[in-house]
Parts: sequence; C-alpha cells; structure tokens
Amino acid sequence: MSLIVQKFGGTSVADPEKIRAAARRAIRAQKQGHRVVMVVSAMGKQTDELLRLASAVSEKPPAREMDMLLSTGEQTSVALVAMAIDDLGSKAVSLTGGQFGMKTDNSYSKARIRSIDTGRIERLLDEGNIVVAAGFQGIDDDLNITTLGRGGSDTTAVALAAVLGADACEINTDVDGVYTTDPRLLPEARRVDVISYDEMLELASLGAGVMHSRSIEFAKKFDVPIHVRSSFSDRDGTMIVAQAESENAPVSGAALTKDEARITVLGVPDVPGISQTIFSAIAKRKVAVDMVVQNVGAEGRADVSFTVPGDELKLTLEAIEGIKERIGASGLTHDANVSKVSVVGLGMARQKSVAARMFRALADAGVNIHMITTSEIKISALVPRDEASEALRAVHQAFGLHERPADAKTWAEIQAATGREADVEDVVSRLQNDALEALTLTDISILEGQARVTLDGVPDRVGVAADMFEEIGRAGIFVDMIVQGYDGVDGSTSVSFTIDEGDLDAGLKVAQSICDHHSMRDVRGASGITKLSVSGIGLRSHTQVGTVLFEQLAGAKINVEMIATSELQVNVVINSSRGDDAKACLQAAFAEALG
Repeated sequence: MSLIVQKFGGTSVADPEKIRAAARRAIRAQKQGHRVVMVVSAMGKQTDELLRLASAVSEKPPAREMDMLLSTGEQTSVALVAMAIDDLGSKAVSLTGGQFGMKTDNSYSKARIRSIDTGRIERLLDEGNIVVAAGFQGIDDDLNITTLGRGGSDTTAVALAAVLGADACEINTDVDGVYTTDPRLLPEARRVDVISYDEMLELASLGAGVMHSRSIEFAKKFDVPIHVRSSFSDRDGTMIVAQAESENAPVSGAALTKDEARITVLGVPDVPGISQTIFSAIAKRKVAVDMVVQNVGAEGRADVSFTVPGDELKLTLEAIEGIKERIGASGLTHDANVSKVSVVGLGMARQKSVAARMFRALADAGVNIHMITTSEIKISALVPRDEASEALRAVHQAFGLHERPADAKTWAEIQAATGREADVEDVVSRLQNDALEALTLTDISILEGQARVTLDGVPDRVGVAADMFEEIGRAGIFVDMIVQGYDGVDGSTSVSFTIDEGDLDAGLKVAQSICDHHSMRDVRGASGITKLSVSGIGLRSHTQVGTVLFEQLAGAKINVEMIATSELQVNVVINSSRGDDAKACLQAAFAEALG
C-alpha cells in the first residue's frame, strides 16, 4: 500500500472550517488506498501571538523557553485535526515531534534533525490510523523541546517522507503550485507542472516563498518527489523532482529579491587570507552574505563586493569597520537602495549567450546593472530598487516565461520515462550515522585550461553589459564565470569573465574593441588559471562551507582572484600552478561531507 505525507501550512488550518477541510482531504486519500501521515503547522497567526506574549513578559526570553512556547502552536493544531478526523468517522492519532521520534541537536530555534525513529508511526499506520504529526519541532538528547526554524514544518514533512519511503510528499498551501515568478508581482506569471530540485533550491534562496530551501535539500538528497498544491482546490499543482520541465528552455524561473544592500571593501591587499578575514568577521555577526564578487586585483590591490539583507546592513558595516585597518583596506562603500533580479534554469548550462539576452532585456527596459554574478544555472544582477519591478518584468518577458515550452513534460511523462523507487535502506543507513541533515557535498573539482579577461573602468550606465556580452557572443567565445563589482575609481565598475585558454587572444581582441568603444580605462588578461568548484546540497544552510574554503586556501597560501557563489556551488578562480594543491586540501577538509 502506498504512503503519502500531506503537509498543511498555517493558512490551511487557520480556523475550524479549514481544519475540517484538511481532515476531509486526508480521509479521502486514505479511502483511495493510501496510508496517510499529516504534518501540520500552527494555526494562522498563532505563532505571531505567542511571540507577542513572550515579548510582553520578557525583554530577552531564554531560547529554551521560546522553543517550549512556540511548539505549543503545532500541538494545538494536531490535536484539533485529529479530533476533526475522528468526528468525520475515521481513526487518527496526533503526535508531537518527540512522540513520533524526531531527534535533533540542541540548537534552539534552529535545530538540525539528527534522526527519526519511525517505529511508532509505522505501528499506528498498520492499525489503520491517519497519523497527525506536529511540524517544526523535535527533542534533543536531554528531552528538551527544540524547533527547526523558518520553514520547519516543510522540513519535517519532507524528512518524514524520506525516512518512511513515501511515494510523494504533498505540500498543501494557499497557492496552487510553483510559478515562473511571484504572481503577486507579475500577473502573467505561469504555473509550472514540473521543476527540478536544483532550480527550486536556487529560487527558494532568492526569496520564492512557496517552500524553504532546507526542505528542498532533503528532497534532493533522498529523491523525494514534492507535490505543491492548493489546500482549497483539486488542481494538480507542481511537482518538484530531479528533472526539469523542459530540456531546451534556458530559463525556468525569475526572482526578485527587493530588500538588498551592497557593500564594497575597497583596496584590500591582493594576498591570500583577505577574503577569509572579511567573511569570518561577518559570519560572527550571524549575517547571511548573498552575492559575493571579488574582482581581479590591480597594482596589488583588489575590491571585494557582496550583498546582505537590507535590515542587516548596519550590523555588517560594524563588522567590517572592526577589521578594516587590520586588512589594510583603503575604504568602504555601501548602497542600501538596490535589489537583485535573477534568472534560473538547468538549460542555461548548455546554451550560449543567455547572460547577454538577460542584459539586453534590462538595457531595453532602461535598467542599469551595478553588480553581476553567475553560476552554472543562475545569473543575478544588482539593480536600482526603484527599477526592480520593471527589471523583473523585462527578463520574464525576454525568456518567454509566460508561455509553456514546446517540449515541456508533465510529471506522469517523466515518471513513465525514468521510474522511481525510494532507496529506504540507504536512508536508514544514513540515519544510523546521525547524518540525515549533515552537509552533503557532491564534488570538489578543478577546471583547468582557463583564461581570464578583465575590463576596468566600465561606465556605470545602461546597456554596457549587454553590448559587451553580445559582442563576445558574436565572436563565438563561450563565457563561463562573469563577475561585475564596484571599481572604487571614479564610480565605474570592473567586469571579469573566464573563457577557455585557447580563446584568450580572441577574447582580448574583442575586449579591446569594447574598451575603445565605451572609453573604458584598461583591458587585462591572463592565462594559466583554474576554476575551483565546491558543489553540494545545502551550501546556504551550512554556512561553514565558504568559511572553511577560504580558511583552507589562506592556510595553504593560495590566492583567490575571483569569487562567485550560488545555492549549489562556491566557485573561485586561482592560479593553475596551485590547482591540485587547492583540490587536495579541500578534499581533506571536507572528507566527511564527501562520504
């Protein structure tokens, strides 16, 4: 008999009528022959009310007591849902996280799952019950109640689906699936039938609110199909699986992260260890760094630019001010009025000129680009905040995201072609090693035979990036990494990109033409560089990856020339003479995560 995990968010159980509707949906699935586990969030705004109560009695509530308090929201919901199922004539048992065997570490408010004992759930299912499990919570080794943090109920649902070998995990929410962008921002956004784990991870990290990235990490790690659908209709929704909807479409979605702030540390010595010092100082303040651009240094100095959430700008500036003299920086600039527009798609890794197409769309819309960073499946551009909505509309239209690709496949078609069988024994073996939520790296690799071209003094005006990369595309040169950061000289920017070493002469010739046409300051190029990539699942939620990478390279006295980060990869450019050394030291540092 198949097993389905159904998760119901707070809006789906916000009042008695919605609780009974959720109960009926679970009963219907059971009558169709499925064993059913429900994972339920706190009702509506109940968590907000609990937070208000806590602040009313204490200016700084202890973390342990906050978890004790907040966990009661889910306990209320699961009891009411079980009562509704009983009243509708079916059997149900409600369980807290501790009661169904969710063991976590003791990091209050952001606990990580260590293991799940499924014995009690299995017994209750065998007895014909619908099991109603509290999301968001577990217990540590001392039986303290812990909570999982943002998106915790989604994480609970997918983790249970993984360990139970569920056929699918349904995320029942107030939207009817995943869209090509936020339909509240663009009414023409299209609901997609299928989206890949990797694409969804990138979109979730960019602020797509349908699901939290941590739950997608679980699904990717254990190959759990996720079905995102509306609690209030029977529409099919969206399947999140390993495959993309289309093999040929370069882009599957676009996202806007509106409240960003850009910080640039100017004129730091271009020597090993500087990046590690900067980002360690920020990490100590618990600030999440997003776009990171270290451009190629000139005259022994380099500029490091990065973005942080707008509400963490002040904290970040304090961290940098504390180390500015120690690292020998010549200055510090910031801009609090920027937003990030991004496009994501598995197809862009196989197609040329995707970046140029995006940049041209922004240029035609009159949107200026302040920073650029790319990965294999994502391109992000930092733009003025007052132009952000127009930027999103422009790139969405440029890639035809409102139209269904001609080769788009449904989940049924993908399933028929590939099949799927959960490897429950593999999941159980990893659980026995307390590794359910451990960092999982898929590869540490070096790409040799690369060259780098840098354009200095790039005018900070509309259309320049589009002109540059269209001309490079017309020359038949395939571009890999692109980074654009603040230059620190006369308000201009600096753009670097990597190409195959055999294309360096042609690349420099094109770059010189671009330089002359736009009155840029200089063109520089270098061969003998290597791209070092750390790839894996959960690079954003496991924030130590970047810190360890920079620490290891600094310890080995390996200088970093360029940096570009994403949800799935951290990429750095180094001198080829140190490529094997860099790979070896990172493999040693991450041996456990590599398995």
